[in-house]
Amino acid sequence: MEAAQEAPDRPPLDVKALSEEAFLSANGIPQLTVVDSTGSTNADLLRGVTEDPRAYPDLTVLTAEYQSAARGRLDRRWEAPARSSVSVSLVLRPVTAGGRPLPTQSYSWLSLLAALALREALLETAGIPAELKWPNDVLVRGRKIAGILAQLGPMGGGAVPPVVLGTGLNVTLTEAELPVPTATSVLLEHPTTVDRTELLKSYLSRFATLYRGFCNADGDPTAGLAGGPSLHKRVEHLLTTLGKQVRAQLPGDHEIIGHATRLDDYGSLMVVDSGGHEHVVTAGDVVHLRPWTPPGEGSGSSAESGYA
Repeated sequence: MEAAQEAPDRPPLDVKALSEEAFLSANGIPQLTVVDSTGSTNADLLRGVTEDPRAYPDLTVLTAEYQSAARGRLDRRWEAPARSSVSVSLVLRPVTAGGRPLPTQSYSWLSLLAALALREALLETAGIPAELKWPNDVLVRGRKIAGILAQLGPMGGGAVPPVVLGTGLNVTLTEAELPVPTATSVLLEHPTTVDRTELLKSYLSRFATLYRGFCNADGDPTAGLAGGPSLHKRVEHLLTTLGKQVRAQLPGDHEIIGHATRLDDYGSLMVVDSGGHEHVVTAGDVVHLRPWTPPGEGSGSSAESGYA
């Protein structure tokens, strides 16, 4: 019988390194705050942008060593041991290079942009190849290593509508500490480092670069981004959801089962059902089923039997 894996050493974030002026200015971060504990970094920033909007400019960062009431999509609650994760939220007030607010319909790409930035950070900093799952998960070998939640702040007053973007990355969780068997952590993927400070700095740097490029392109996901392919092409290339048979669980207890084919210009998932009808999925949970086969060519077994 194998002994239970001992919890690894979990040092605090290096506040000095995160607060270096060169790092902050290079990435356009006006303020970065590290707290020992909070309920939810997203909730804290949403409250802040509501009560005192001017105190929370674009790219304000809040990160916590421990969250006691973190929530994901569909209001799901989750919790991890202190100093075992990267839990960070940003205030975004997207404007073009000319200072015009981005159209709010482009906001749906922000969580996908964040997932792309985190994927790049994991590969370049920890040597971990990851892929994306629509709408906002980062996977390694099919197991969830990170989730992202974007929430729209208050609108009105002539100001740019803010978005609070939260990211939770499992870093040093052991198998026994994982919230579900389908999760994983940086520690469990044979990384070159589990340094949370380096991972956080890498993620913020890559996010800032992609975010600036997206804003300078007027929020157009089909425009070239940061000297390379468009956001749309980059995300589709890494999106493991495409090409799979999926079940989309929609708000209001509705669901669609079909073939995930592409993303539209707003980042919505296009799903073709067995009757050949194309559906636009803008929100909801997506479950990967067994690989898709065209109608009439399958074995006739139930799609429920083959979760990825």
